[in-house]
Amino acid sequence: MFQLHFENQVFSKISDFGLECGSLPAYSQAAFSFCKAWLSGETIFTQQTSGSTGIPKTIELHREQMQASAEATGAFFKTNQSTKLLCCLNPEYIAGKMMLVRAMVWDCPIWLVEPSSDPLKTLDFIPDFVAMVPLQVEQPLGNPASLLKLKSTPHLIIGGAQISERLRKSLVEKGIQAWQTFGMTETVSHFALAKIETGNVHYETLPGVEIGQDERGALWVKSPMSGPDKIRTNDLIELKSHNSFLWLGRADFVVNSGGIKLHPELLEQKAEASIQEVFPGSRFFFYGEKDEKLGQKLVLLIESANGSKEKAKLLQEILKNRLTKYEFPKEIYFKEAFALTQSGKIDRILNSKINA
Repeated sequence: MFQLHFENQVFSKISDFGLECGSLPAYSQAAFSFCKAWLSGETIFTQQTSGSTGIPKTIELHREQMQASAEATGAFFKTNQSTKLLCCLNPEYIAGKMMLVRAMVWDCPIWLVEPSSDPLKTLDFIPDFVAMVPLQVEQPLGNPASLLKLKSTPHLIIGGAQISERLRKSLVEKGIQAWQTFGMTETVSHFALAKIETGNVHYETLPGVEIGQDERGALWVKSPMSGPDKIRTNDLIELKSHNSFLWLGRADFVVNSGGIKLHPELLEQKAEASIQEVFPGSRFFFYGEKDEKLGQKLVLLIESANGSKEKAKLLQEILKNRLTKYEFPKEIYFKEAFALTQSGKIDRILNSKINA
């Protein structure tokens, strides 16, 4: 039976969600408002996109799409009415909304907690299904009580951003069963999942999803959750079968250096361990800078208040042994603090103007 548990109270009927909630935190207000709309039978919901398929915009999502997404995920994980869900993502965004939809479609209980870096910390039960962003998975790894809950959670999906190589290694070493999601607002959350294990991140689509590549080698998707039309993305992929693929990176971030195409996101996974040796805990990314000879030269930007030529030189020596000559950054720059997008991701375009 659908029940929303929040601050030691249980809500389930339409009338429960019609209570005055102006004094509640914004995330819970968003949850109550959405649940009331869904239970009232509303058919169209507006949502801001993240920019995966182009410039961020407000789009309309239909009830049938959201229901199809929840049903496909439920079929994949074999959920039932006794499945206990945890919503620790903000319901103002599609990932948080879809946790609520799953609970209502699967007709099972869900616990709503404040979105935080360690949402498991105050829980007094083990959830059966939870969606988190990478930061929310990293923090519990350092808390024995939270780590135990994480290891005991049967179905953990991680989205919002690609997980780092370091985090993937930690999850595998600690025996945590988890899946990396692949999706966007236009597809109503994820439409493909990759089991987090050693080796390549191999995505498999949910039931009923069609995928392919356009002339750029970028992914297109057609599914019950995305509506009747093909959705074109800016994600470059290697198509492995009719329902599986490897992600290469964003088409708009590809660096063409002397005719060699380089995928920054893949290089970041490859160079992460080396960069963390010299700049532990620092965020970073590769990008292309205009160059008269090469067209674009590959450079590395690191978020650090303590960057220096000496440290940059040390890192270059390490990278020489771990990257090919084409993958090796021609310059290493530093920025004290990265600008972020509204959804908390690194704003690559704005940050890369550091030397413009």
